[in-house]
Amino acid sequence: MARRIKEAAVRQLLIDGGHEFSEFDGGEWDPGFRTVQAGPRQVNVFYDGPGEEEQLQALSAELRATGLHVHASQLDGGGRRRLEVSRP
Repeated sequence: MARRIKEAAVRQLLIDGGHEFSEFDGGEWDPGFRTVQAGPRQVNVFYDGPGEEEQLQALSAELRATGLHVHASQLDGGGRRRLEVSRP
């Protein structure tokens, strides 16, 4: 059974790895990643900016290297790509 995971822990892990956090500034998102708590056992990671697919692959590799389970998905209807992150 999966264990609880916190959005803040995933965000800090990626920031410590040198990745830029995206912030809403002037009506749009700055390039970088965003994290969203998707329930007690899942955090979703999005990337804003150019090279979305490549950046998500890099984020996925880094998260997996720390022992987290990562599943790439896409929102319904051809929406945003995201990483679903959980503890094994």
